[in-house]
Amino acid sequence: MEQPEVTEPDFRGASTVGEAMLRAPKVLVASATVGEVRALFEDDHVHAALVVSGETLLGVVERPDLEGLPDALPAHRAGRLTGRVVSPEADLYATWLSMSRRRLAVVDGNGQLLGLLCLKRSGRGFCSDADVAARGAENAGRAATSGISASPL
Repeated sequence: MEQPEVTEPDFRGASTVGEAMLRAPKVLVASATVGEVRALFEDDHVHAALVVSGETLLGVVERPDLEGLPDALPAHRAGRLTGRVVSPEADLYATWLSMSRRRLAVVDGNGQLLGLLCLKRSGRGFCSDADVAARGAENAGRAATSGISASPL
């Protein structure tokens, strides 16, 4: 039986997580609620919500984390960091091989949010800031959700 051809990833020349990460991910402030995260997840391109206090990442919230939680609950209480963060110095290929989710927050040793590693739907590469900006321009007519910002970190 013939083995299927393995498609090599396209990392656009990046070798570390820090070189491939998005530098301006959407973030939610610490006062954001579970209801606000649910609203954010109405966009099917959003797979994780990053909740911050200043520059410190408090939690990464994914859709399943919200099941059964009241809308008024602080969003950071729904999220977690374990298994959802990576260092900017991490080897990109090794990280890609071990990824069990499409989004990983990139944090330094002090827990400061530096960016977001965003695996493309194809699984062969990572989203770039330019990719996200282009998609944002297409969706410019959509209303913004309160408490969300997408500014460089």
